[in-house]
Amino acid sequence: MMEQEKIDRINALARKAKSPAGLTPEEEAERAALRREYVAAFRASLTAQLEHTVVQYPDGTRRPLKRRTERRDG
Repeated sequence: MMEQEKIDRINALARKAKSPAGLTPEEEAERAALRREYVAAFRASLTAQLEHTVVQYPDGTRRPLKRRTERRDG
């Protein structure tokens, strides 16, 4: 999980980006790096949750979800 301090910084940069002053190039780079970190943490959290998910079938059997090996596009 991402630290609350970093999430607060992302939100502060988002508010500043909407203001007339906008963001400096350094702040834009910081925002991009923080967003990448946030997305990576989100994906890791979701992956961990799905790895511990079990499907129960009508006959009572329980099976863990399987990771798809190929990606379908479209």
